[in-house]
Amino acid sequence: MNSKNKNIRRAIVICALIIVLLVLFFHNRYKNMNNTLYLYNWSSYTPSAVIDEFEEEYGVHVSIDNFSSNEELFAKLLSGADGYDIIFPSQDYTEIMINLDMLDKLDHSKMPNLQYVSSSVKEKATYDPNMDYAVPYFMGACGIAVNTDKVKDYERSWSIFSRKDLEGKMTMMDDMREVIGDSLAHNGFSVNSVDPEQLQIAEDTVVNDWKPNLVKFDNDSFGQAFAAGDFDVVHGYAEVIYESVEEEDWDKIDFFIPKEGATMYIDNMCIPKGSKNYDLAVKFINFIHRPDIYAQFLDEFGFPPTVNEEAGKLMSVEPYYSASEIENCEIMGDLGADLYKFNDVWQKIRFTK
Repeated sequence: MNSKNKNIRRAIVICALIIVLLVLFFHNRYKNMNNTLYLYNWSSYTPSAVIDEFEEEYGVHVSIDNFSSNEELFAKLLSGADGYDIIFPSQDYTEIMINLDMLDKLDHSKMPNLQYVSSSVKEKATYDPNMDYAVPYFMGACGIAVNTDKVKDYERSWSIFSRKDLEGKMTMMDDMREVIGDSLAHNGFSVNSVDPEQLQIAEDTVVNDWKPNLVKFDNDSFGQAFAAGDFDVVHGYAEVIYESVEEEDWDKIDFFIPKEGATMYIDNMCIPKGSKNYDLAVKFINFIHRPDIYAQFLDEFGFPPTVNEEAGKLMSVEPYYSASEIENCEIMGDLGADLYKFNDVWQKIRFTK
């Protein structure tokens, strides 16, 4: 056999090997993709023990990416990201995505544990009360934490931020919807009001009564600053406060949802259109609401059983606040074209001296 024929045979063998390797590579990649559930969730919002149990029970892998805001989640999906099987948007962005036809309809026949989702959260979830596209993950609210060693004889109300004796010892969230919404609630209005007169009253309350006593608006360090004793009163999330303070000092914390009501949120589990693992995603959502599993989620974060009351019976820790405290709260809805009104008020609040 001449050298030319040998080279041809060698090339054919090499090409065949390359084809075999490529077939194996794409087969394994496809197989792994179908055995992996891709979640896109808020940071530190998915208990590792729950994930481990799901992986073991179903023989799959769960991959988690995190986002820090609804805007980040929404922008990523709009940019064409289609690799996620379950996303966790809050109520206003859930409503937007339902209206934009970005979510798959949920097959309730494969989700028997939805029976444990409380009627109270479904009543609040007016954007999707039948859970056609979104299953509530958690319903909660920001509140106020007070260092009871330093502050005495206070009203459990937003009016605490009006106290001149606490000037320089308080912070509020750096969040437009929270601050304006809470001021609206304090003045007896809906947290979603876009009425110019009501928004003006809310703005005046923050600018004239609250802001002069605040050190800053702060989303990032309020927990650690409260734990360090830098501030005596902070507006924020209970789980952040309690995670920051040493457990032996928890008896010095009074965390409450103000009596006037407040903004509240419902974070949801949704399956975006384009999910490669719809059936596995449905299994995960159903798994989360199994009472013994959801109880682990509640225990991890000290949450009250606002979404799954049956799981509350299995909790091993005392919630940081009670479910009854948010009965007077109102979810932040999608403001649509009126969002600019909140933006205008917020700019005045943030930049008024």
